[in-house]
Amino acid sequence: MLAEALRACGVVRRGQFVLASGKSSDWYIDVKAACAKPTVLRTIGRQVADIAAGQRCDRLAGMELGAVSITVATALAAGIPYVIVRKGLQDHGAGRQMEGDLVPGERVLVIEDVTTTGASTLRAVQMLRAAGAIVEKAVVVVDRQEGAVEALAAAGVELMPLVRASELLDEVRNG
Repeated sequence: MLAEALRACGVVRRGQFVLASGKSSDWYIDVKAACAKPTVLRTIGRQVADIAAGQRCDRLAGMELGAVSITVATALAAGIPYVIVRKGLQDHGAGRQMEGDLVPGERVLVIEDVTTTGASTLRAVQMLRAAGAIVEKAVVVVDRQEGAVEALAAAGVELMPLVRASELLDEVRNG
């Protein structure tokens, strides 16, 4: 079970954290640390690839930095090409917002490491849609259960978590 593998990697950290959403939290889910372990990354990639196979997608997309390794692992497992979406315009080289080829009209499955409010995922969805992609689904390794599912649904995107925070944390499980 993925939740057990993530817990065994020590992805749950205690302390005071400011999340990408800007929210403060006394717990943090560090999926990047788990993805640095090849066996865990392979498991995540295969699980996302299984989902991708059932979604009729032409391309995968991951937001830098947290989703890059997951997107690559999924692409290798599923044989589906991918793009990486930058958080901002690259200030050197070609100055791109996306790396990889995206053909307008392609169905794209967005991949994330962790969601809280869903704002980062929504930014990726907006950028992909602006480039002509059809985005209706997103997969996240861990959903913190703090509004991302609802926010993405309001934008016409179904969020499919592999693991929910309630599976990792006793205090979320117990209320």
